[in-house]
Order: sequence, then C-alpha cells, then structure tokens
Amino acid sequence: MNEFIQYAKHKLNVDKRLIAIYVVIYFTWGMGMDKFGAVVEIAKFTYWWQVITVYILYMVPISLLLRKLPFHAQYAYGLVTMGLLEFGGYALQSSYAYPDNLLDQFFNIRNFSLGMALFFALYYPVGNWITAKVYKLLFKKEAE
Repeated sequence: MNEFIQYAKHKLNVDKRLIAIYVVIYFTWGMGMDKFGAVVEIAKFTYWWQVITVYILYMVPISLLLRKLPFHAQYAYGLVTMGLLEFGGYALQSSYAYPDNLLDQFFNIRNFSLGMALFFALYYPVGNWITAKVYKLLFKKEAE
C-alpha cells in the first residue's frame, strides 16, 4: 500500500496549470456528454452537479494517475474504474438510463452498463492526450 501511496503522490504532484486544464476540459466534456445523453435519450445524470463529482473529482485524479502509461494500460485501468462508476451510478439511481434507449435496442438492456463502461474507459487515454496537447500549446513545454 505504501508503494501505491508514493506512486500516487508523485503522479498527482503536477503543475497547477495542468490541473486547471484537466478541470476545464473534463467539465466541458462532462456537461456536453450529459446534455447529449439527455437529448438523444440514452442516459443522464440525475443532477447537473454530478458532472463535478464524476468528471472532476473522480476522473481527473484517475487521469493523472494513468497519464504517460501506454494507451492499452490506460484503457484497461479505465475499464475497471468506469465499470465501478457505472455500476454504482445505476445501482444508486444517481444516473438515469432512458427506457428502450438506442444502446438497449442495439446491444440489449443487459449490456447497457457494460457498453457504457467500454465507451467511457476511452476517456482516460483520449483525455490525457488532449490535455497534454493543450498544455503544450499554451505553455510550449511538455507536461511533467
């Protein structure tokens, strides 16, 4: 456990500007996806502020822990974290899946949460890539 704590401290000790970029990108991304999910009636958060708890307080720290790992490792760890998030969100009913939505129709209702986890696990490698590009563009250096 001490080894993980040391690893986490090192990975989370980053330039505050990098964290600010993560927050802006992930908040915008989260609000957009929540709106998209509601408009096309797939799924949505019960409350808008869940974008803050999920995308910023949950996903940003995990993204920082996973950044600079190979794509497949970020995706694999992302699957675990998103699987837990999806399971918890629907079990606690803090997320709402529209009945007979497009994913239910295409994949079957029993595979809805699995499909969501498989999709959202891509957020970590893609989010880390986008954030690194924006950081480099703004500050003309690689994120440490």
